[in-house]
Amino acid sequence: MCTASTMTPVMIALVTSLSPRYGTEQIVWARQVSQLLVLSIAFGPRLGTGVLRTPLLRWQILRSTLLLASSLLLYAGAQLLPLAKSTSLNLTGPLFVGLLAWPLLGERPTWPRMLAIGIGLSGALLIARPTGAIFHPAAFLILGAALCFALFQILTRFVGRRDRPETSAVYSVLVGAIALSLFVPFAWSPIQGAADLSLMLLLGVLGALGHYCLARALVHAPANLVAPFIYWQLVGAIVIGYIASGEIPDRPTAIGAALIVGAGLVLGWRETRERHG
Repeated sequence: MCTASTMTPVMIALVTSLSPRYGTEQIVWARQVSQLLVLSIAFGPRLGTGVLRTPLLRWQILRSTLLLASSLLLYAGAQLLPLAKSTSLNLTGPLFVGLLAWPLLGERPTWPRMLAIGIGLSGALLIARPTGAIFHPAAFLILGAALCFALFQILTRFVGRRDRPETSAVYSVLVGAIALSLFVPFAWSPIQGAADLSLMLLLGVLGALGHYCLARALVHAPANLVAPFIYWQLVGAIVIGYIASGEIPDRPTAIGAALIVGAGLVLGWRETRERHG
């Protein structure tokens, strides 16, 4: 799970390095297509076209569309914000999952859970500082990405009741790969050398590796045990941001991140208690 969580800040750092030369759509396209290629190589010989069979096609398409929207918003916002700040805001995803699981999955929240969600979202506001002099609208792009990813996770729970994990993994990037392949030729920037091409392919490899490590973690341990390790992303973001550009989170960002992480851990603990009576 720690390996899976490390992939996100690494990928954001790669996007930041590519963004001065390429548009967000082209970078996301490269990630989606290369990840689909990796998954096809991994699952194709064993499952063939059977990996695409699903009784929940419209829900899989909606999942894939939400992941595409999340990636576009996250990569667009991450180009404009420090790595630690964008990663901290992106970690509000579990809070949105807790908030939306009630109307969408019928998982009625308790007052302690709602309080934890409120504290976590207040941490996000502290990081974004919408009324402050250093506010950047890109913060709302990251929060939008977290919301889309939360909806993606909720639908993943839903389709996981009937579809195999391999099917969900392929559909996750299928819509984005097809849709952006139709759009990108009109916004194409020539690839400037083998190094940039390698970074684009690496995005897909890291994305596929992250999804695989997540799936393996859930095979060996229950979700409520491994889920808190998603917050390892923040450690990775701070380290990578410091190595790459000497970034150090300011005090409001550090406090807001602590509130988000604390709220997420409380949510995980409450879920464990509720499931075990």
